[in-house]
Amino acid sequence: MGKNQEHEYIRLIGAREKNLKNVDVQIPKNKITVFTGVSGSGKSSLVFDTIAAESQRQLNETYSSFIRHRLPHYGQPKADAIENLSVAIIIDQKRIGGSARSTVGTITDIHALLRLLFSRNGEPFVGYSDVFSFNNPQGMCPECEGLGRVDRIDVGRLLDPERSLNEGAVLFPTFEPGGWRLKRYVHSGLFDNDKKLKDYTEREMELLLHENGLKLSSPDPEWPKTSLYEGLIPRIERSFLQKEEGERAKYKREIARIVGREICPACGGARLSKHVLTCTIGGMNIADCCAMPVSDLAAFIGGIDHRAAETMVDAIVGRLEHLTSIGLGYLSLDRETSTLSGGESQRIKMVRQLGSSLTGLLYIFDEPSIGLHPRDLERVNTLMRMLRDKGNTVLIVEHDPDVIEIADHAIEMGPEAGAAGGRIVYQGSLEGLKASDTRTGRAYRSRTPIKRQPRTPSGRLSIRNANLHNLKNVSVDIPRGVLTVVTGVAGSGKSTLINRVLPRSYPDIRLIDQKPIHASKRSNIATHSGIFDDIRELFAEANGVKASLFSFNSAGACPACKGLGITYTDLAFMDPVASVCERCGGRRFTEEVLAYAWNGKNISDVLAMTVDEALDFFRGHPLAAVLRNLHEAGVGYIALGQPLNTLSGGELQRVKLAPELDRGGGVYVLDEPTTGLHMSDVARLIAVLNRMVDAGGTVIVIEHNLDVVGQADWVIDLGPSAGREGGEILYSGEVRGLMKCERSDTGRYLKNDQKGEHDAE
Repeated sequence: MGKNQEHEYIRLIGAREKNLKNVDVQIPKNKITVFTGVSGSGKSSLVFDTIAAESQRQLNETYSSFIRHRLPHYGQPKADAIENLSVAIIIDQKRIGGSARSTVGTITDIHALLRLLFSRNGEPFVGYSDVFSFNNPQGMCPECEGLGRVDRIDVGRLLDPERSLNEGAVLFPTFEPGGWRLKRYVHSGLFDNDKKLKDYTEREMELLLHENGLKLSSPDPEWPKTSLYEGLIPRIERSFLQKEEGERAKYKREIARIVGREICPACGGARLSKHVLTCTIGGMNIADCCAMPVSDLAAFIGGIDHRAAETMVDAIVGRLEHLTSIGLGYLSLDRETSTLSGGESQRIKMVRQLGSSLTGLLYIFDEPSIGLHPRDLERVNTLMRMLRDKGNTVLIVEHDPDVIEIADHAIEMGPEAGAAGGRIVYQGSLEGLKASDTRTGRAYRSRTPIKRQPRTPSGRLSIRNANLHNLKNVSVDIPRGVLTVVTGVAGSGKSTLINRVLPRSYPDIRLIDQKPIHASKRSNIATHSGIFDDIRELFAEANGVKASLFSFNSAGACPACKGLGITYTDLAFMDPVASVCERCGGRRFTEEVLAYAWNGKNISDVLAMTVDEALDFFRGHPLAAVLRNLHEAGVGYIALGQPLNTLSGGELQRVKLAPELDRGGGVYVLDEPTTGLHMSDVARLIAVLNRMVDAGGTVIVIEHNLDVVGQADWVIDLGPSAGREGGEILYSGEVRGLMKCERSDTGRYLKNDQKGEHDAE
């Protein structure tokens, strides 16, 4: 290979990160390369933990030590050589998150441009751009302090009208009979402490709840002489709601029971002061603009005909059109970033790159198909090609065939997951991948036909006149005892209907979502599933010692790393170094504990096993049933001791799904369970869902994957588009009828898929 040709490739030699088996690979520059393979096969280890990490590490080293200390820290990946790297822009699935003050407008900087526009062209003039910020004390609503919502105590949950103060009418800690805060009320001289609250006069109830700063005329002798009387509402607000720590943290659950968050009555949710909101352009103030769908706002801003505003208008419209072009036109700028899905978060990050004139960059995408309907994927694919055609290299980790279709070069990792993966099983053209004898190749050639004989429902779950968010007076029946798939383009109202509206009428529904499991970095599959207790008992009985000795949180833990297996060294302004514990070699336990064995393995060996390896090791033991469910749920490649905080959203969802497989009955809701699943594993997931239904359950799945849609007993399709243009039921019935529904994009794509006519071009 000539010298110039060498620089046309990113070269990796001897990559050994995580499960990679000394991988050598050449990745063409200025092309789209798609990495595929089953979950756990090594795709992320190669792309993110090796290529992306090294690019970020080398870039960070060009900064001063002062700046490096404030940047994310990256260790040097395990590889003999990594050559011809470009600067990497990583666009992953991590939710943007943020506080209630972080919105789509602030994260994309469009709000800053709007503030400038209103400060220069709004009438009347109310101040410079800073006053239009709800994060600025000069501009924010004084009632809600720029949040748009206020906490309000629900009196109906705070008080029991059938009781007196002495009987415990105040249903909150420290206000119970004998509680130190209640003494201020029973010793105030204002109330008959044995009188039931339902018999209070209007004035007495006002005194109990809302009076503030009152000097008492004839209190009980135990009343503090210099104190002023304070009603329950101001007392609880001051002591519990206006503090982030202390009492508020201590009584978090109790506060959540009595407190609801409401639209601020002063600003109506606009976040800004009334003075700032008087400034308008074309009859709209800045809060009105931020509440509009992005697609509508682009039309409004584009219609502003102020010569002095021309530059700002062009900049704002350009960014709004970028949001619309990648299927986010239904969002509003005042949407809090913490409410965005992983897919929406990823596309928000994409918007920042569309206006960039930089070339020669390395763009790395993590499953951009997540959360997207096939119709929306066409837009994202167009974006990928645009980035490539500008002179950039695009790497995509992906399972969805619609995204794989745009690959100039394809690399499949495998052949299986975990220890059985970590190798390149195919690299070359897309057509070659489809014809290969790999998991992906075989999956391409074995697409499943739609279900021809759906189950008969055993009843129904009824939703009537739902109007939440963008839902338009929706009424629909969801059949019981069958597998129902709820589909539609992103933003059409699926999650609102199923995750928000349905549980209001049927609170016993079991929602199995992708949210993180609230646990520490010491939590893993073994501890979360409960089998670690059984495993420790087995070791204890076999060796005649206490079971607590085999816990990495107790005396048996390595004292150097405290049972983590890893130690962290802080090097001040240099990157902190995470290294395998020298004392225990990463095995977590003391030498004494590691000397004890069960069936030839010590406790550290067992934690290092994958679910599938453990299933074979514990075959015949009762805990194997738990492991079998984890295997069937699709997480057989994950080690028992792998911390839960390192799992993806899709993996966490499948971990949560596993214990439900043997329970039978009940109504289950799963939100996009194919997230992170290879095509060949979707069939296993469908089998799991069918097993839950056959056990007497009702399973409702929110999903875009056409293989899952095709296997439904019943389909509900929402649309026709997103945001304000969605929120309608386009179709409800058996899957065969969906393909005949002319208004349904899902039906059109499903019909093409069944004909084998998918074309992403």
